[in-house]
Formats: sequence, C-alpha cells, structure tokens
Amino acid sequence: MTQTPAHVPADLLDDARALAPELAALRHDLHRVPEIGLALPRTQERVLRALDGLGLEVTTGAGLSSVVAVLRGGRPGPAVLLRGDMDALPVTEDSGEPFTSEHAGAMHACGHDLHVAGLVGAARLLAARREVIAGSVVLMFQPGEEGNHGARIMIEEGVLDAAGTRVVAAYGVHVVSAMVAGGVVTGRPGTAMAAADQMYVTVRGRGGHGSMPHLAADPVTVAAEIVLALQTAVTRQFDAHDPVVVSVGRIAAGTVDNVIPGTAEIDATVRTFSPAQHAIIPDRLIRVVEHVAAAHGLTADVSYVRGYPVTVNDPHEVERARRVTTALTGEAGFEVAARPVSGAEDFSYVLEEVPGAFLFVGATPSGADPATAPYNHSAHARFDDAALPLSAAVLAGLALDRLAEG
Repeated sequence: MTQTPAHVPADLLDDARALAPELAALRHDLHRVPEIGLALPRTQERVLRALDGLGLEVTTGAGLSSVVAVLRGGRPGPAVLLRGDMDALPVTEDSGEPFTSEHAGAMHACGHDLHVAGLVGAARLLAARREVIAGSVVLMFQPGEEGNHGARIMIEEGVLDAAGTRVVAAYGVHVVSAMVAGGVVTGRPGTAMAAADQMYVTVRGRGGHGSMPHLAADPVTVAAEIVLALQTAVTRQFDAHDPVVVSVGRIAAGTVDNVIPGTAEIDATVRTFSPAQHAIIPDRLIRVVEHVAAAHGLTADVSYVRGYPVTVNDPHEVERARRVTTALTGEAGFEVAARPVSGAEDFSYVLEEVPGAFLFVGATPSGADPATAPYNHSAHARFDDAALPLSAAVLAGLALDRLAEG
C-alpha cells in the first residue's frame, strides 16, 4: 500500500471542492471571452481580479499579457512554480455549451480556461495555508502557448526568478476532453510530449508546356519524390524505438493542367520524441530535400523552423505527482501514461531549466466515452468542470509536498 505523503493536507481536496462553484464561474466567464496569442487584456484583467485579496506579490509582463504572482510562505525556504496557460485557439465554437464563446473565430478549445481557473484555485488553497509553508510559490499565468512561445518569453522576463531565487521545481497540468477518463491524472517519466518543428520547401525548376516536359525542369515530380524520400528517411535513418514523424500537410504548384510551373512548395510538420533526435533532425531532412532536387538538376530552398522542444518530465517529480494524487484521490486516481503525447507544449522551455512534471487531467464530460468524445482543439470539444477542483488540489499538493523537502 502506498503511504500517504505527510505533506499533503487530508482536507486539501475537500477544500478545493468547496471552491468549485466560484472556479466554474471564473472558467465560464473566461470561456465566453477567449483571446488569442500574446495579448490577452480581458483575460489578464480577470486573473488580476481573481487574485485580488490573497496577499500576493503580483506583476504583469512587458512583452505579453502575463501575470506572475508570488505567494510568500510563513517561513523561509525554496521556491516552486505552478503554471497555467491562458490563450485560446482560432476556432469557431460549436460545442453547444451555454457559456459558448462570444468572440467569432476564437474558442477555448484546448481547455486553457480551466487551467487558469485551476491555478487560481491552487492559489486560494495555498494562501489559506500560508503560515505552514516554508518557501514561496510562483504562480505563472501565461499567454501564447498555442504556437507563440509565451513560456520562453516569460522566462526571458524573469519568471523563474520572480521569488528572488531560482525555483527548484515546476509543475503544470493540462486538461483533456477525451482519451482519459474524468477525474484521472496521468503522467510519465521522461518524454511526456513531442517536439514540434516546421519545414517549408520551395523546389525551383523551369516552367514549360505540359506536352514537352523534356524542355522544362519539372518541380512537381521532384516535389512528389521528395515527399516519399522524407518518409523513407524516417524509417531508415532513425531508430524505430525513438520515433520521428514527418507529415506533409501542404503541397502547392501550378495553375492549370498543361503548364509545368517553375516552382512547387511543400510544408511539413516534424515531430521528435527525444532531445537527441530533435538535435539532428534538421540536417538529415534538409540533406534529403536538397539532394533529391539536385539529382534531377533542380534546386530546393529549405526553411527549417524550430518549434517547441521535447517536454521531458523528471522521474522523481512524476513519482511525487503519483504520491500526491493518490493521497488525494486513491490509487485509481493516477495512471502512468504508456506513451508520450505527440502534440507539443511550451512548458518544455520551463522543464529545460528546472526539474518538474507536466501532467494530464481527465476532463471527459460525464456520460461521454473517452474513446470517442471530441478531443482538444475540436470545435465540438467540451470539458467537465469537475476537473477544476482536482487540478487545483493537485497543483497545490505538489507545491506543498516539494516545499516541505526544503
């Protein structure tokens, strides 16, 4: 039998559940006014209002609408960080929720409204226990997770040192609207999520009449060969047990059937699951593209854009997450994830700097099948408010347990 961690109060989840109505009200308010990117003035204003009166040291960002709040414990000690991202997606909502988005073309389709409300809940739980805390908690309310590198910008602006000393650990949670049963927390040591890069290719040939391809230099056939060669490279140049995914999402060329165009374009997403593969993948793929083009007497311009790094969990912090969660919910409340998620996450920047854990919280609506419910980023995605007190209690419990170590 797993021993209950001594530093997780027995009433923590009960206290979180008592906050459920106000956390749900905050989440619904945020859901109605989704904002995209790095500038989230309405969201920032609501966060500041929700934190008012908790006795926190609050600052806002310079290059983005972030909020950083430092909770000082009653006794000296180290600092830990809890993070909640705040931005929405450019999706037109079709969820049927009564609190649906009021902003056309924007939706909290990834559950970041729950992340904000959950982190506010954690702040309330910790503030109520301030006198027994030995150290500080940095609350990181972050814009720009959906492709805008908000975490990296906040690190550059000093979030990891906001308490006056570098945080010793960092924790984040992400709700999922499917795949994980409601009320279950999952995580895994090592790679939790993939790195995501983008590759943009322009194959340059020489246009001509479609009836006389020998007088032209056809970039379309070369582009087609490049697409296939990239898939061969994935299976022949990289370890099958440390996978690489290259998916071409766009090919564009020409205007009409009987004209050979001068150029063809290829756009691809590239996913890797280890820092080692992430380091070598650009050179390998660029070589394939350029050499296939050269074999046909053409050239190719390649723009390789680094996205988010691999999200890597510290094994000791995942074990802490398991102990804290099972102390709150019982043994069935935590499941070790069998494999990484192939999506990417910019909390990876934080975990490159300090040890920590990034966890998933099941928010599949009651009565829905996790295997078939609409997943995050869907216009139909719905998230169960029951995930709010659990997220708040897990975040607060992780902070309390880590700070108790000194």
